[in-house]
Amino acid sequence: MAVKYSKQLLLIVVVAVFHTKTATQPMSHPNCPTMCGSVTIPFPFGTTKDCSLDNTFLINCNKTSSTTSNSTAQVPFLQKTKRRVLNISLDGELRVAWPVASNCYTEKVALVDQIPQEIIMTYFPISPTRNKLIAVGCDTFGVFFAMDSGGENYTSGCVTLCGRRDEIVANESCSGTGCCEVSIPHGHVLTRVVYASQSIFSNHSSVHNLGPCGYAFLVENGNYRLEYKDLFKLEKEFPVVLDWTIGNKTCEQAKKDISSYACKADKSTCYHAGTKKLGYLCKCLEGYQGNPYFNHGCQEIKTDKLFLDIDECMKSNDCVKGATCHNFPGSYRCKCPTGYEGNGKNNGTRCSLKSRKELMLIIALSVCVSVVGLLMGSIYAYWVLKKIKLIKLKEQFFQQNGGLLLQQQLVKHGGSVEATKVFTSEELNKATNNFDEENIIGQGGQGTVYKGVLQDNRTVAIKKSKINDSSQVEPFINEVILLSQINHRNVVKLLGCCLETEVPLLVYEFVSNGTVYEHLHDLNQPLKLTWKIRLRIAKETAGVLAYLHSAASTPIIHRDVKSTNILLDENLTAKVSDFGASRIVPLDKSQITTLVHGTMGYLDPEYFHTSQLTEKSDVYSFGVVLAELLTGKKALCFDRPEVDRNLALYFVSSMKEGLLFHILDKSIDEPNVEHLKEVALIAERCLRVKSEERPTMKEVAMGLEGILVIEEQCWGSDNLPSEETENVLNGAPSVINVEDSVGGSGINSSYSYGTNQILMSVIGGR
Repeated sequence: MAVKYSKQLLLIVVVAVFHTKTATQPMSHPNCPTMCGSVTIPFPFGTTKDCSLDNTFLINCNKTSSTTSNSTAQVPFLQKTKRRVLNISLDGELRVAWPVASNCYTEKVALVDQIPQEIIMTYFPISPTRNKLIAVGCDTFGVFFAMDSGGENYTSGCVTLCGRRDEIVANESCSGTGCCEVSIPHGHVLTRVVYASQSIFSNHSSVHNLGPCGYAFLVENGNYRLEYKDLFKLEKEFPVVLDWTIGNKTCEQAKKDISSYACKADKSTCYHAGTKKLGYLCKCLEGYQGNPYFNHGCQEIKTDKLFLDIDECMKSNDCVKGATCHNFPGSYRCKCPTGYEGNGKNNGTRCSLKSRKELMLIIALSVCVSVVGLLMGSIYAYWVLKKIKLIKLKEQFFQQNGGLLLQQQLVKHGGSVEATKVFTSEELNKATNNFDEENIIGQGGQGTVYKGVLQDNRTVAIKKSKINDSSQVEPFINEVILLSQINHRNVVKLLGCCLETEVPLLVYEFVSNGTVYEHLHDLNQPLKLTWKIRLRIAKETAGVLAYLHSAASTPIIHRDVKSTNILLDENLTAKVSDFGASRIVPLDKSQITTLVHGTMGYLDPEYFHTSQLTEKSDVYSFGVVLAELLTGKKALCFDRPEVDRNLALYFVSSMKEGLLFHILDKSIDEPNVEHLKEVALIAERCLRVKSEERPTMKEVAMGLEGILVIEEQCWGSDNLPSEETENVLNGAPSVINVEDSVGGSGINSSYSYGTNQILMSVIGGR
């Protein structure tokens, strides 16, 4: 007996010497606190920025009042979560205290309090292997929702049931009666966990006396045993194990940058904490111990060859039959086989088969999870199939609307995406708020126009075409290509199109000041068009049509010239729009046969009767617009007497009768009567029934530009004397022979206008 006690005394002395030697090894940098209260703070953690590796590992050491005395004590808190730190291990584990989620109710089921808890650990994830979710209460469902570092969600939980009071056994494992537990999904880096307690029955009268509350909490494995009083009040914090690593690099990546490599000790090495965890950890080499995170932190273990660890697993131990023994320095543990629970020792809770209730609950939860997974999988599959169907439908529309032909034409013309951009339907849906009716700014025979704002904040006009005829695809694509190449300052710029919708969508620049029609006929318009502005609008519109007829690479007939298709920008500059009805004229033809298209009141009568479309059809329509600018009257108005309803006929008959000044707009402020007569004469010639008697648009544009230049000279010369102006006008040859005018029109047939010097500029694209 004496020998036995002497051996034990010697072992105690050796252990004391060993711990004395190892205790002197530094755990933090010099001048840095190593303790906060009773908790050791090893580097890379620290209580100040200078003492820690970075702000992630900063520990706040606060003074808190003691609950047992009037004194204060230092308590460490993790700065990122404000949770109390219980222990820090250099093996990559951090224990913190976390509160309990509760759900209390009265006997009549009215909720008294419901407090869920949430753990968000961006830098220190919850350990899935070292913690469990435990629910305590009667008829309580403990549930937790977890998210890993990859954004995946996990849901699990367990149910507690209560029958009689004598069924609730204290200090036993949580098998489902008054207490249940469930493991956290393994193999995942959990950065967020929300856990809560919920009631599972609507009537709690039968179990209310056994416990009026339900509780749920995360706790480190083996740190909770049920006590009967917990059913009535469980207000405490439980230890939760968090994982920590250095950064998010692998060992191989970290070693490349020596300055940031954390394994500073000479006798240290780097290792990975686990396959799912980001970052790395450091440890001392075999035979050394200490802190591997700063220089000389790993010290050689000096046992004086006296202290050797005894492997209890190799000798007799108290592990029960079937349990597996695991040795570690100074002690050992016994692990129960699969399907059993307990500490595996004869003097402990031994190993017991998991209860039937718990197994049935696990099976039920597995079935529920499977059903939910199947439902979610079905919803996802439906969403994928719907998206594939939508993609195929877009491809069908793209081909149906001539997308392949457009791509071929772009390559043929050397076009770039900048010249003609093909927009996606998502872009235009977002720009117009899914084509909201509040964004409609115009409607016509060719489609509806919406105002939209693109992602680059450009305001555009988006025309939803009414074309839905496969025979019109090739002409439509040709028009898109031609219009995208027109660079005329008085043509609304075509920015691109979208072909993956049922009907094509065209995207134009946005012109902000409305149409000529609105300015002429809307009584609520605050801005009235002066004669100077009207003349400039007429000249600019005529210039565009002349350019399309004669200066474009391939002649284009607009076919729908009217005041509603002439837009005005912020400077009241004319912009011709709506080329949806336009037609391309082959170079070897002067006319084409088409279905009659146009707007009543502006439609060429010869084209209406013969279906032969020529450039002179645009000339007639322009003549109606010019008459509108002169008279301020609508092209077709059923409120006027029958003989005056059609403006073109009314205007021509008034010219024949010499009544021009009776039909002029009263708001025209032009003092030069002769210029008004000359513009009226141009309009009258444009409106002749026979197309061969009409001038070309180039002649019209030159004539109007000549009048405008002389007008601007007069406006800019402080009103030249009338005699001098007369000499300027009479000294130049006439561009349009006025002797062909209708007799008796009240216009001086000997009067001519324009000069060769004034008309030096070529009407064309700018």
